[in-house]
Amino acid sequence: MPKKRSGGGLSPTQQAAKFLGVSVLAGAVLAGIALPAVGALGLAAKGSVESFDELPANMKTPPLSQRTTILDADGGQIATVYSRDRTVVPLKDISPYMQKAIVAIEDSRFYQHGAVDLKGVLRALNKNAQTGGVSEGASTLTQQYVKNVFIEEAGNDPTKVAQATQQTIGRKIRELKYAIQVEEELGKKKILENYLNITFFGQQAYGVEAAAQRYFSKSAKDLGVEQAALLAGIVQSPSRYDPVNDEAEATKRRNTVLQRMAAVGDISRAQAADAMKAPLGLKVSKPKNGCITAVKGAGFFCDYVREVFLTDPVFGKTKEKRAKIWNQGGLTIRTTMDPQSQKAAQRSIKDHVYKSDEVATAASIVQPGTGKILAMGQSRPYGFKKNETQINLSVDQSMGGGMGYQPGSTFKPIVAAAALDDGMPANKVYSSPYQMAYPSPVSACDGKRWVNDPNSPAKLQNENSSEVGPYDMREATAKSVNTYYVQMISDIGICPVTTMAKKMGVVRADGDKMPQVPSIALGTQEMSPLTMANAYATFASRGMYCTPIAIESVNRRVGDKTTSLEVPKSTCSRAMSENTADTINALLKGVVEDGTGTKAGLGSRPSAGKTGTTDERYAAWFVGYTPNMAGAVWVGDPAHKRKMSGITIGGRSYGKVFGGEVPGPIWRDMMSGALEGKPVENFNSVHIPDSKPRDRGDGDGDDGRDDGGNGDDGDDGFIGGLVGGNNGGGGDEPTPSFSIPEGFIRGQGNGGGNGNGGRSG
Repeated sequence: MPKKRSGGGLSPTQQAAKFLGVSVLAGAVLAGIALPAVGALGLAAKGSVESFDELPANMKTPPLSQRTTILDADGGQIATVYSRDRTVVPLKDISPYMQKAIVAIEDSRFYQHGAVDLKGVLRALNKNAQTGGVSEGASTLTQQYVKNVFIEEAGNDPTKVAQATQQTIGRKIRELKYAIQVEEELGKKKILENYLNITFFGQQAYGVEAAAQRYFSKSAKDLGVEQAALLAGIVQSPSRYDPVNDEAEATKRRNTVLQRMAAVGDISRAQAADAMKAPLGLKVSKPKNGCITAVKGAGFFCDYVREVFLTDPVFGKTKEKRAKIWNQGGLTIRTTMDPQSQKAAQRSIKDHVYKSDEVATAASIVQPGTGKILAMGQSRPYGFKKNETQINLSVDQSMGGGMGYQPGSTFKPIVAAAALDDGMPANKVYSSPYQMAYPSPVSACDGKRWVNDPNSPAKLQNENSSEVGPYDMREATAKSVNTYYVQMISDIGICPVTTMAKKMGVVRADGDKMPQVPSIALGTQEMSPLTMANAYATFASRGMYCTPIAIESVNRRVGDKTTSLEVPKSTCSRAMSENTADTINALLKGVVEDGTGTKAGLGSRPSAGKTGTTDERYAAWFVGYTPNMAGAVWVGDPAHKRKMSGITIGGRSYGKVFGGEVPGPIWRDMMSGALEGKPVENFNSVHIPDSKPRDRGDGDGDDGRDDGGNGDDGDDGFIGGLVGGNNGGGGDEPTPSFSIPEGFIRGQGNGGGNGNGGRSG
């Protein structure tokens, strides 16, 4: 029994009956005759003619979905994404052999008949009556095009696709009426062009251009006669005649097309015979769809661009409208990604952290003053295999990231900025004892206060027992002295700090509000690397905060027209005074030049930054900047389970990991590569008066800098020294003689608690 085409699953007898009704109706429509209501067929036909008259006069033709191309800032391709792999091309860019082949095998009388081929209908009726089934169809190329339009309009909705392809008289009637309209409005050449661009050729290829690239790695305009015949033959049943999976069946079908081309005079019989002897000559290109195919390790940046498009109202007022535009594709998206910076980030990441390591790293680079995201990478590649992930470790949860990571002491400059902007002198001195209870009460927003529990007061300590004040702001920042910064936030209050953080775009990665507790001074709230990089860009741009952007421009092609879409713009606002920012720059230059971040230094190029190491070494950071680039590097276990003690990272063993030793060198190499060839810019200088000098002994060995792998950077231990820590120079960790009240710190790890950090009043 002949194979039937895919459809509504009717038996051959049922299909024949319905085909007979539709065919008779087709002849009636063509002749303008109303059928008598006699018998079941007559009733069906009469009802169908009435339905025909009730159909809307114009067929809605949706834009053909096409591939979207994502480019870097220099115009280089990052990736292509699509719901359907299609590139629309004009008829002049389609091989004449291809045009002839599809007409010969699908509708050889295409140029002689109208929308409905009555001779074809009668021929098919006769043939099917002889076989007792449906061995031959009578749909014209125009009718097939209309059917494909219905399928395209259905998109990826399986219910709508089934409705668009079901074998019913109602669908045939609609197809017939619109075929007549299309013939009148478009003409044969345009119908053929549209058909070749819309039809499915298997292997995820929609349209002849995508098919030519998929099977032969060439353009549709360059197809030879045997190649054109192969593609034309696939259309009837893309799965049955798939040349990749069934070469023999595909060859038979190709030869059938060649014979038909010779029979209708498109090629000579000798040409057909020669072509039939030729091998298929496949040169298959695998489908390249989605961010998983991105080059330069930019899969996560590509995914971030997609998230921006689907969430930003500038691309559509509703989620559904944005998704529709994205799925229709045809977009050319030029992004802010700098190929040099991206390459440098990925190279540094690969050199320092292996994808198979127990921990991972993520890094982002932002341009100060513009908010442009220049690079985004991580050690675990974009994918589905072992040691791969689809979670973007650089961004917030709402943009495809995780729950974030405690930034530790990299949050301290935000506290300092709030204090300076509030009028505190840069040479402010605090007693900064090695260990202390949290001062209480501390003012918070809305007139509230945080109060330490008098019965079980929360305490904190510095990393090293030798870190005993008094300290001024410069030295306390260079050494990352915890008690100094807690005294500072207790002095100015919590609200100025959370307000400054908000001005700098610093928010929790999970979207929750920043709690009003003094422990935020030690970086207890989970942030993303992109958030921290962009926040530090505020210091680099002398106090101007700019919202991050990833998209420069979007062009949309619909049919033959290309239009420009509006894109999100960075919004810049003053977060702090220029003098405050300049002072922070001076403080953080000291961290790199003579503090915990010396291993991140860029040599003769001025730079500033801050190290951070969190509770029990679950995460380590370096966030830094030059006047023209800001970058953040995080290292840790995304699941917040593996402490970074006694660990191997990038083939090197570490007794303890801290911000200055692992993230610092990653940042240094990344920024060195990104800045190569760029102008060397200087920070605006500001004078910080010296505080009253005092005798501190030799002043060496207590700042936690690594001198042979035994020291720590002064911001390790539980939340940078809130509990535990190191007794300096690699000694034993002291046993805390106190406990932290339950719920004192919100958000340790990726689960995060809900404590309020003490009593509020």
